[in-house]
Amino acid sequence: MVLMNLLSVDGLAAVTNVLDLAGVFASALLGGAVARAMGLDLFGFLVVGFVSGLGGGMLRDVLLQNGPPVALTDPLYVPIAVAGALVAFFVSFSERGWDRLFTFLDAAVIGFWAVVGVQRTFDAGLEWPAAIIMGTITAVGGGVGRDLLLRRVPAVFGGNALYASVAVAASAVMVIASALGSPTIGIVAAVVLSLVLRWGAVRWGWGLPNGRNWQPQSTLASLLRRGRGIRPDAIRVLRRPGRRRGSGDVHSRGTRPGDDGQD
Repeated sequence: MVLMNLLSVDGLAAVTNVLDLAGVFASALLGGAVARAMGLDLFGFLVVGFVSGLGGGMLRDVLLQNGPPVALTDPLYVPIAVAGALVAFFVSFSERGWDRLFTFLDAAVIGFWAVVGVQRTFDAGLEWPAAIIMGTITAVGGGVGRDLLLRRVPAVFGGNALYASVAVAASAVMVIASALGSPTIGIVAAVVLSLVLRWGAVRWGWGLPNGRNWQPQSTLASLLRRGRGIRPDAIRVLRRPGRRRGSGDVHSRGTRPGDDGQD
């Protein structure tokens, strides 16, 4: 019971802000790590770090329409995002160190921002379905923006360890705890759940099914799977069968104008 009532309304708001800023820094650092792997220059580090650190929160705030995005009204957000990108630019880690740091920060950011997204949605007066959606968008939006900017398939679309599904689970935990009047427990549980699920996904390859064993069986699907354009002859194959050509068809042999039907 003490833990359940540990945070007042003001205390919960303060913790939410701290988690949001921590997520901005960590995600900007992750964006900088991706920029380093792609060999970008300093400006590229800053742009990728900015998008990665602030993209999800700004998208959330725009969708909530609850005033200007907090990243544009709070003077701490942009400098912290820049700081995260600069740390990635100037500090050199070993490959093993980057792998460990990336995995831990990525998992922590999902939990932090799932909590923040849910809380901001409740503050805007919306209900739990919107809270889960906004928690997920906050957690993955920056990463999606970063990947699209760099012309990569966003991690949320699969092909790797659990990602967006972890954000959904953490958001749902925070929503349930808030409904039970225990937001403090929800914060702790959401962050711990994110760490456990992401670590397990990376360590043991947990993931969602991707439907590799099933493919649509059609000519069009076969063409698309091969990555080929649809040629005119393929279009004729895809047309719905019409009437068979025969003696009554104006296009059949021997019935064209000027054709007497003889060789």
